[in-house]
Amino acid sequence: MFTSSTRSAVIVAVALAALSVSCGTSDKPDTSAPTGTTAPASTTAPASTTAPADQEVGEAPTTAGAGESRPADSTQDAAPTPDTTSVELVRDAFAGLQATLNDSCDAPGNCPYFLGRVYDELQRMDRAMKGDKKGPGHFREPIALIGKLNGALDGDRSFENLKKHQSLLIGTRDQINAWMQGHPDDYR
Repeated sequence: MFTSSTRSAVIVAVALAALSVSCGTSDKPDTSAPTGTTAPASTTAPASTTAPADQEVGEAPTTAGAGESRPADSTQDAAPTPDTTSVELVRDAFAGLQATLNDSCDAPGNCPYFLGRVYDELQRMDRAMKGDKKGPGHFREPIALIGKLNGALDGDRSFENLKKHQSLLIGTRDQINAWMQGHPDDYR
């Protein structure tokens, strides 16, 4: 007769054997564990929902073709989503830009962060407006203001250059804030 601990050991051994058979179908060797050791098997998920041995948890499924494995292109066959994302992008970018309104270079050591943040939020706003379903023509004025700023900065995002153009940077932010306040449908 088997003891309780023997039965438990047999059940665990059978479960581990079943998992190793279901997960051991990869052509690739397991390189995640050092040589001579094995990685512990997980018994929390049913075998039908476990990822292949060569795929990380949360990673996109792979498709094999002509003997090779590659990540599946998630954008290729993705169903179109409702076109609320472009409105959300503008709204979120505007919220980020507004979050800079009560900050300044007045606090010691804050100026590099503050100017960099204003610059980043303006660039995010520019991308969101250009990608909005209304089209960049709807946002012609704010996009032009950001374009003028970018021209003056000439690709130099260093603190020294942002500080040199601080009045243009903050003025651009304030003008875009005023424009957006006049167009509430673009962020509500």
